[in-house]
Amino acid sequence: MEAIPLEAEFLAAVRAVGGISAVPLILDVLCRSTGMGFAAVARVTGERWIACSVRDDIGFGLLPGGELKVTTTLCHEVREGRETIAIDDVAEDAKYRGHHTPAMYGFQSYVSTPIVLADGSFFGTLCAIDPRPASVKTPEKLGMFKLFAELIAAHLDAVKRLDSSEESLREERATAELREQFIAVLGHDLRSPLNAVAGSAQLLSQQPLGAAALATVGRIDRSVKRMSALIDDVMDFARGRLGSGLTLSGAAETLEPLLLQVIAELRATHPARQIDADIRVPHAVRCDRSRLGQLFSNLLGNAAAHGAVDQPIVVHASSGAGAFVFSVANGGDAIDPSTLERLFQPFFRGPVRQRQQGLGLGLYIAGEIARAHGGTLEVDSTPVHTRFTFRMPLE
Repeated sequence: MEAIPLEAEFLAAVRAVGGISAVPLILDVLCRSTGMGFAAVARVTGERWIACSVRDDIGFGLLPGGELKVTTTLCHEVREGRETIAIDDVAEDAKYRGHHTPAMYGFQSYVSTPIVLADGSFFGTLCAIDPRPASVKTPEKLGMFKLFAELIAAHLDAVKRLDSSEESLREERATAELREQFIAVLGHDLRSPLNAVAGSAQLLSQQPLGAAALATVGRIDRSVKRMSALIDDVMDFARGRLGSGLTLSGAAETLEPLLLQVIAELRATHPARQIDADIRVPHAVRCDRSRLGQLFSNLLGNAAAHGAVDQPIVVHASSGAGAFVFSVANGGDAIDPSTLERLFQPFFRGPVRQRQQGLGLGLYIAGEIARAHGGTLEVDSTPVHTRFTFRMPLE
C-alpha cells in the first residue's frame, strides 16, 4: 500500500464521502449481510485508487486517504467495464482463480460495484473483500450493492451541486461588491468636474448678461443641482450596500422647523398643489436632522410626483407614546400589489409619468434612513389614498 500525498481532487473526494453520514452505516450493513470483513468506498481513476471511507474488521490496514496501486485492483477493471465484479470463492472461480489481484491481497470473496454520477462520470467503487469464501453472487446481495452505490452517487451529486452553488454565490458577491465599489468611486470622482461647472455657472450669473444667456445659466444651475442629487443617491446606495451603512449624527433636534421648511420647499416647487399639514412635535427628538430631512423631502416629493394633482397631499407628524411618527398621503390610483412589494428595492421604478426622472433609489434610501434610526418605513395603498408612514422609537 503506497503512501503518496493526495492532490486536491482526491482530498475533496475523501471529504465528500466522509461528509455523507449514511456511508458508515452502509458499510456496516454490507459486512453484516455478506459476512465479509472489509468494505470501502473508493475514488478510482485511470491512475489512482484512493480509499474514501473504510470498514475494516480483518486487519487489512487501509484507512481513509490510503492508496492502492490501481492496476493491482479489480476496481480498475470495474472502471473500464462499468459492471459489477462478484466472486464467491476465488479458488472455484474459473475467471479469477489465477488472477494476480486475489493472490496479492489474500482474499477469497470479493464484490465491487461502480459508483456513477448523474452526468455519467465514473467516481469510483463500493467494494468488499474477505479472506474466506462468502455467498455474494445472489440477486438480493448484488441488488443491495447496486442500490447503495446509487445512493452514494446521489449524495455526491448533491454535494457537487451545493459546492457549485456556493462558488457561484461567492462569485456573484465578489462581482456585486466590485460593482458597488466602482459606483462609489465614480460618484466621488464626479463631484470635482461638477463643482467646476457649478462654480463657472455662478461666476457667469454675476456678469452682465442678456435674458437668453441668463436663462441658459439658470438651466445649467438646475442641471448641476439635479446631477448632485443623483450622485448623492448613488453614494448613499453604495454605502448601504457595501456594508458600512449610512452615517448618522445623533443629537436632540426640534423637528417642527425642519418639517415646515421641507413643506415650504415643496410648495415653492409645486405652487399649484394643495398640502394639508398637521405637525405636532413639541419636544426635541434624538436623530440625524439632515438625514430625516432627506427622508421627509423624498416622501413629499414622491407624493407630489405620483399623487392625483386635484387632491391634497396630507402630512401628519407627531411624537408621543414612545414614538415619532411621520406620514404622507396622496390621492390617486392604488399601487398594484406586484409594484408594492418591490417599491423599496434599489433601482426599481414603477409606472411613471412622462418627464418624471430618477434612478429609482429614493424610496430605497428612505428605507435605509429609517432602518438606520431603528425605525420602519411602511406603505399602504388603496383606491382612496397611498400613505407612507415612518415610525421611529423615542429614547
